[in-house]
Amino acid sequence: MDKAAFYKLSYGLYIVSSIKDDKCNGQICNTAFQVTSEPPTIAVGINKQNLTHEYIQASRKFAVSIISKSTPMQFIGTFGFKCGRDINKFENVKFRLGETGVPIVLDNAIAFIEAEVANEMDCGSHTIFVGQVRDCGILNADEEPMTYAYYHEVKRGKSPKNAPTYQAPDNVEREGRYICSVCGYVYDPEKGDPDSGVKPGTKFTDLPADWMCPICGADKSKFEKGG
Repeated sequence: MDKAAFYKLSYGLYIVSSIKDDKCNGQICNTAFQVTSEPPTIAVGINKQNLTHEYIQASRKFAVSIISKSTPMQFIGTFGFKCGRDINKFENVKFRLGETGVPIVLDNAIAFIEAEVANEMDCGSHTIFVGQVRDCGILNADEEPMTYAYYHEVKRGKSPKNAPTYQAPDNVEREGRYICSVCGYVYDPEKGDPDSGVKPGTKFTDLPADWMCPICGADKSKFEKGG
């Protein structure tokens, strides 16, 4: 069975956010889709272990911010590979409270949808929350949405272990490759890290001491040699 087939399904990349006791939290999600048009409903799939799941169950409402192709990887890393139990993900992020009181992420977002939970489905490790849309709108009409395929193929992004589309890292035995133990990002010296100013051909051991994983922000000590 070739699980790479799942990458060919058409997904987007979104931030699903909610609120509980005046505390905001959000996470990266690629399972969000419109269910009906009249009345307008939307569904999201959230891992039961995630803090956002707890917040949605408590408040019965959530928002979906559709992020753009140009979204920085560290921004995705904050919402996708860090836990709201450890950090305040909204500390340095522009957002506003919607009609239902949930936080709507504005940074790097091109549109938003806000909903109240009307139904839910237990899917084992995940819950599918079906929400009746209360508000939605365009935030930036000039940008294109980030697709799951673009995130993987162009941005070289990974899926966290709690994501429904998580797959174990590919074989990284090629000499010089190192893998991030936090998010699964593979540093390949042949490619370097151009976005961080690291030229192709730079060995992992020659990376600056303050270099961080371009996806989750982990330092070099969190990387393990491939193989």
